[in-house]
Amino acid sequence: MHHKRIVTGLALAAAAVVTLAGCSATSSASTSSGDADWKTATSAQGAGGMDALVKAAKAEGQLNVIALPPTWANYGKIIDGFTKKYGITINSANPNGSSAEEVAAAKSQKGQDTAPDVFDLGNAVLQQNLGLLTDYKVANWSDIPTDLKEKDGAWTRDYTGLMSIGYDSSKISDAPKDLSDLLGSEYKGKVSIAGDPTQANQAASAVYLAALENGGSADDITKGVDYFGKLKQAGNFQNVLPSQATVASGETPVVVQWSYNNLAWGPAAGASGNKNWKTVVPEGQALSSYYSQAINKDAPHPAAARLWQEYIASPDAQNLYLQAGAFPSTLAALEKSGKVDEDALQAAGGAPKDSVELTDAQVTAAAKVLAAKWSSTMGS
Repeated sequence: MHHKRIVTGLALAAAAVVTLAGCSATSSASTSSGDADWKTATSAQGAGGMDALVKAAKAEGQLNVIALPPTWANYGKIIDGFTKKYGITINSANPNGSSAEEVAAAKSQKGQDTAPDVFDLGNAVLQQNLGLLTDYKVANWSDIPTDLKEKDGAWTRDYTGLMSIGYDSSKISDAPKDLSDLLGSEYKGKVSIAGDPTQANQAASAVYLAALENGGSADDITKGVDYFGKLKQAGNFQNVLPSQATVASGETPVVVQWSYNNLAWGPAAGASGNKNWKTVVPEGQALSSYYSQAINKDAPHPAAARLWQEYIASPDAQNLYLQAGAFPSTLAALEKSGKVDEDALQAAGGAPKDSVELTDAQVTAAAKVLAAKWSSTMGS
């Protein structure tokens, strides 16, 4: 099966990860052509060029990111790479936070030095908070497919994975093939998802997949909510937020989440992972979902925020996503230019070509279903 090949390859890619091992000047301050108001700059080229952006970002000296766990899509190495390249300190807040918590922090900390400069958002929360974003186009804008970016630069899709089942093979004797298997008695009190689906895209995507598997569709995810109601009634749903630590300790023996996260918490993590952790992409229709990058329009470090966008869209960072088993948005351009990490791409089996991703309209409709039905279905 194509999907099984992807997971086997992704596991190899994830394993490879372990072995691979101020203020900015403003136009009002000077008439110098090197000065720019980076808070409103919509491209580096239009505000003095990359050298000017780097200089301004280094002068700011810091960047505030939020909800970026080190084991999520290789963000630990991506953050380290940015700091090493530019000497800019990254302040990483609430690494295990949800997309909704990213937005809440931006609103509550508006005008403060601690506010997030940049976002990494799931699509439902993104679409609900477009007013928080500012337009910016990275230098390699043309490398990002048209359907993976907002035309004026408010956001760009960055990486995706496939919804998967991670399980502890020392506690589960028969490998699950799909979500319906998780309704069995062997899974009593063992199945968790990554947060509240009304708040977190990864958790919502588990519900989307359940809808696809149970006669629902991307247009109506109600049957996905119904599935989780059955999981709870069977006593199999575990209302615990899974993490690498809970997987390593055995507290959360089955987790439905993105493939790159399940892979990162298994043997690829070495001593920090669970050597018995295995990853399965359910049979049938696969589900993917790109996460989007965006700049907070009220970013306290506007130049560093823009430099971060340039860095994570660059071949270096895009290949770091790929090495963790997350498929970067510029993959086609990387392949065409010969800049792709061939080993990582080969191990991953190429980008998934037969997966479903909800459209903006479908995500918005799904959010309404979750808001109306999730809490009442799952109870307290």
